[in-house]
Amino acid sequence: MPAMKFGTIEQSDIIPDAKPVEVYDAFVNAKKHAAFTGAGATSDTRVGGEYSAWDGYITGRYVALETGKRIVQEWQTTEWPADTPPSRLELRFELNDAGTLMTLTHTQIPSEQAPSYEQGWRDYYWTPLKKYFADKYNKKRRPV
Repeated sequence: MPAMKFGTIEQSDIIPDAKPVEVYDAFVNAKKHAAFTGAGATSDTRVGGEYSAWDGYITGRYVALETGKRIVQEWQTTEWPADTPPSRLELRFELNDAGTLMTLTHTQIPSEQAPSYEQGWRDYYWTPLKKYFADKYNKKRRPV
């Protein structure tokens, strides 16, 4: 049986106007995560705690948590090939002039699935996260 091959995804994007602690919180707070993705989430926000996203499609546990700065997770989906270990997802949050620079490093992804997850991060996380914060800040700026 051939050895399983793995891929890596590296992406970064700016979440306009949002502070790093707010973007961090949107990932670890189950209610906020569900609000920006539109799908159910759970989160036991402590190192070793388990989480789920997208109505249980994504599951894992927290490996490291640095409030407002960094999240490291074991991460897998229901489409993972049998006997495949979880991947490692690291999210970093950094303040910049436009808002928060988010950097994603996702390693140990089954190589045949990496291209779809690479696009999935853009379609199912970056885009709705930007909209979530744009809506949040536009509501605050509207005159009463």
